[in-house]
Amino acid sequence: MTPITEVEGRRVALSNLDKVLYPATGFTKGEVLHYYATTAEVLLPHLRDRPVSFLRYPDGPEGQVFFTKNVPPGTPDWVTTAEVPRSEGPARMVLVQDLASLMWAANLVTEFHTPQWVIGAPGLADRLVFDLDPGAPATVVECCEVAMWLRERLAADGIDAYVKTSGAKGLHLLAGVEPVSSERATEYAKELAVEAEKALPRLVVHRMTRSLRPGKVFVDWSQNAARKTTATPYTLRARSEPGVSAPVTWEEVEACRSPRQLALLAPDMGPRLRDHGDLLAPLLGPEHSAPLP
Repeated sequence: MTPITEVEGRRVALSNLDKVLYPATGFTKGEVLHYYATTAEVLLPHLRDRPVSFLRYPDGPEGQVFFTKNVPPGTPDWVTTAEVPRSEGPARMVLVQDLASLMWAANLVTEFHTPQWVIGAPGLADRLVFDLDPGAPATVVECCEVAMWLRERLAADGIDAYVKTSGAKGLHLLAGVEPVSSERATEYAKELAVEAEKALPRLVVHRMTRSLRPGKVFVDWSQNAARKTTATPYTLRARSEPGVSAPVTWEEVEACRSPRQLALLAPDMGPRLRDHGDLLAPLLGPEHSAPLP
């Protein structure tokens, strides 16, 4: 029988707790659920009011991996859902608003991906994002150099940038902005990506064309589009190891000389949270939001 756990007064079925999901380390589904339970205090504020796209990997990253945007079948009626506008017509999506909903969703074995807008204002961006994706042989080390340039460029426009690992190969830069259309946020992000390529031609490419990317960092500005989503801070990723999309300090970025320095895994997060708290907490308050120029 599937164990039933009570979470904040809700009955949540938690299944296959001994199943190994990350073969490189033997990290089990039970450990995945424990990770989400112990990081919920910092994760939930970044999920709240943002419709979630689930990238599911129920048999681990070597099994079937698939996106689920609509409310999954069997979703409990106490999980908050909302209608979300889409070009092909409105859809109903999940909002992970509380610990019980988080644990239900984590039991699906999923990455959490969210847009740069909240459900009360769809298509009105309150965050700016740059996804720095290295093309081999470039690594996160080269991403760090690009991130430092973008941080200074954003600061010149009065915008404070924060940084996290992607949980895979690269980095994500995030900034809080005064609400602006997703189209304008995308346009501004592209402008900066083009500037970065001109300033760092040996390092940066702003176009997705695969043939341009070896040895360079693709500055993906397109994730600011209203229809796009980015890995939510603190989500686990579907990789061979339980990598986390983990906030890091700018000091760590500046000092990075090896990819392993920023390869942060689920067991690393407890000590980091005790030492740093939520490094992305400023993104949660409007007082840290800046207008786009």
